[in-house]
Amino acid sequence: MTSAERPFSLRSVALAAFLPTFLFSVGEGAIIPLIPIVANNLGASLAMAGFIAAMIMVGELIGDIPSGWVVSRIGERNAMIWASFLAIIAVLVCLVAPNPLVLGIGIFIVGLATAIFSLARHAFMTSYVPVAYRARALSTLGGIFRGGWFVGPFIATAVIRFTGGTQAVFWVFVVACLGAALVLLLLPDPASTFGTPELATAPDGTVRPAGQELAEEESQGLFQTIWSFRGVLLRLGTGAGLVGAMRSARAVLIPLWAVSIGISEPDIALIIGIAGGIDFALFYASGQIMDRFGRMWSALPSMIGLGLGLLVLAFTHDLSANVQWLIGVAMFLSVANGIGSGILMTLGADLAPKDNPAPFLGAWRFTGDFGSAVAPVAVAGLTIVSISLASGVMGAFGLIGAVLLGRYIPRYVPRRPRPATKPATKPAPGSGTP
Repeated sequence: MTSAERPFSLRSVALAAFLPTFLFSVGEGAIIPLIPIVANNLGASLAMAGFIAAMIMVGELIGDIPSGWVVSRIGERNAMIWASFLAIIAVLVCLVAPNPLVLGIGIFIVGLATAIFSLARHAFMTSYVPVAYRARALSTLGGIFRGGWFVGPFIATAVIRFTGGTQAVFWVFVVACLGAALVLLLLPDPASTFGTPELATAPDGTVRPAGQELAEEESQGLFQTIWSFRGVLLRLGTGAGLVGAMRSARAVLIPLWAVSIGISEPDIALIIGIAGGIDFALFYASGQIMDRFGRMWSALPSMIGLGLGLLVLAFTHDLSANVQWLIGVAMFLSVANGIGSGILMTLGADLAPKDNPAPFLGAWRFTGDFGSAVAPVAVAGLTIVSISLASGVMGAFGLIGAVLLGRYIPRYVPRRPRPATKPATKPAPGSGTP
């Protein structure tokens, strides 16, 4: 019986993949909005607080390189378990941090753990979820991740109001990671629950689970793969990098802006939690838009909305109603981001060579993560001059990203024709021709 034929239900992976992912993302969602506040409380300037908040994205980018090796050597479930424990160690470092430097180191390690955990859960899906169900499983996984980021800030708000301090919120992440690790440790061997994993043959002839092979292929020869596919990565990949940049810039700018205009700590978490709820509510609608109308109808409104939102925000800092403006823009940015849910993963799947997609997907993911890492560092640097300047510059880059996506999505990912028509010819992703 092939993997596609064996009996399968999405409920069967709920405990093994969905619940640990939800717990891990709840912990992240609780602490990430408050990192600038904690840094500021330790004596960091506004710009330094932004730089420390950026360390989680930088950690994820650096972690993309060894994560494939880790997952391929110790397996998907063990990688998620050890990533959870690494995150706990990192959070404990943050808890005892006497100064912003130590806090930044702890946040950087959280990013490393996140990169390993993310690839491991994706590899798990590849090994144990049949191809016929995989798209739905990955879509559900993405929704669960956003759901955790929705719930986390509300828990953070309650903890801050109960304890009177932000440091206690780090314990939410500790408990969440312990829960994720315990779930994975107490589960029976995945093969006994899901059956024999889908197998893949490595270039050296060894046979192992498809997820582990995917993980190694994504990270092995990463920079050579980027060079091989430089045509599409330079054009459409730059647009993808700007998508990642806008998302991470938004995640850093909103709490940083709130600190700069004097909003209280629990109120910051509450605002970000409500915004996360809007984002979470739209992830399914985004998939429907992409499938029914084409990728452009998700990508362009999302990037234009993110760009315009940050441009508007840039002019509101010193207004008497600056708090109301921040709340309104935060909600607008969540709508824009929610409309673009899953666009990077979808475009990567569209572009990847069908015979060997893993190396390209690794390069594509690295491109998006590169933008995610660079943008908050740029925000921190620009904040030295003015946080309004930082918001305005990132808003302009959002509109540039919209132009790139509008130009190159039709060339590399033409809308699929109706069944009665002849399929359009799509250029090879790595070709130098547009």
